[in-house]
Amino acid sequence: MLVRFKTQSLTLAVSGPSMEAYFALAISLGLGLLVGLQREWKVSEIAGIRTFPLIAIFGTLCTMVGEDQLGWMCAAGMVAIAAVLVIANVAKIRAGVFDAGMTTEVAVLLMFSVGCALGVGQTGPAIVATGIAAVLLHWKRPLHGFVVAMTDRDLRSVMNLALIGLVILPILPDQTYGPYRVLNPYDIWRMVVLIVGISMVAYVAYKLLGTRVGAILGGVLGGLISSTATTVSYSRQTKDAPEVSGMAALVILIASTVVNFRVLMEIGMVAPDLLKVAVLPISALLLLMAVECVLLYLPLRKLEAQAADHDNPAQLKPAIVFGILYALVLFLVAAAKELFGDQALYWIAGVSGLTDMDAITLSTAKMFNDNRVDGGTAWRVILVATMSNLFFKAAAVAILGSRKLLAYIILTFGVAALGGGLLLAFWPEIDVSELRLK
Repeated sequence: MLVRFKTQSLTLAVSGPSMEAYFALAISLGLGLLVGLQREWKVSEIAGIRTFPLIAIFGTLCTMVGEDQLGWMCAAGMVAIAAVLVIANVAKIRAGVFDAGMTTEVAVLLMFSVGCALGVGQTGPAIVATGIAAVLLHWKRPLHGFVVAMTDRDLRSVMNLALIGLVILPILPDQTYGPYRVLNPYDIWRMVVLIVGISMVAYVAYKLLGTRVGAILGGVLGGLISSTATTVSYSRQTKDAPEVSGMAALVILIASTVVNFRVLMEIGMVAPDLLKVAVLPISALLLLMAVECVLLYLPLRKLEAQAADHDNPAQLKPAIVFGILYALVLFLVAAAKELFGDQALYWIAGVSGLTDMDAITLSTAKMFNDNRVDGGTAWRVILVATMSNLFFKAAAVAILGSRKLLAYIILTFGVAALGGGLLLAFWPEIDVSELRLK
């Protein structure tokens, strides 16, 4: 739309605003109402359901004054908002009302910035930032309760996680060294961050749920944290209390079943093309073990399971050990493939899978990405490692647990191992090259 004003010596053309501008104002209104609703519900004395939309709209309008003045207008608007906040807080103090918290004030500044972002077309980041702000504002009590409940050990674990992912990873060289050209420090440590991150999320959920963790959820989270540690913990429980052997067997079986899901998740993150080949056979084993879990759960559903004692996975020493193990397995897989062919990979998988599934899974996925191993061999290597891991956990039960628990494990793991053997023998080959093109 173009409006023209004529005078005797001057014609003035004024361009009307586009639909995008009105759209930005509408979103500013909606996002401001969202945060304002939460603050009004919390009875904020600084800003509420009317003030926050006005602030967001103000930020959007500050960007609609021309490109040359946009930065200055946004800066001036931010200063003006800050000055209003200072005046409001001074008035509160004089009235005898003092609140040391600054959450609402920071939310006001954020919503002004959101309005500015909407004005320059950054709609996605503005919406995400507002959603995060609304959630954080509303989760005040759970977040504060979580921090209060943290021990010194938990805080050290958070710092260790930051050290592992935010300090060590960025400074490692992203170059390949050594024979067979497979040892890349950055890639190796990135796998460490991935595994520690998955385990840490499950560990935090386990701690937050506390006594509410039952047999099923305990097994699921135990499989995501460490199925081997879960097996050891519940086996020890049955040594002095054989009557809980059935429930312990259920938790161990669930944790071992979840390992298959964890393997698929790791493959999907590292080698999506391999997942297209591996998802069906590994899911078939997952389904078989899930059916076993259901059949074992039905007669035991009224019993309760005692929670396991998991070590925090975000520790520097275990992370370094896993990094070394992953690098070693990666090197051995590459060397065995080069010197002895695919058959040697199964022996390495059988040995490395005894105590750790992550290293052989990730190393095999990387070898697939580097076109050193075909898809059919890759998923079979991982499946061999899975059955080797079941054997190791059964041996741990035999040493640490009761005879009744061992009977449960021999039966359930035996069926799973039989199913895995049938998959290895009869599952048809799939042409991965066609799947890569898709």
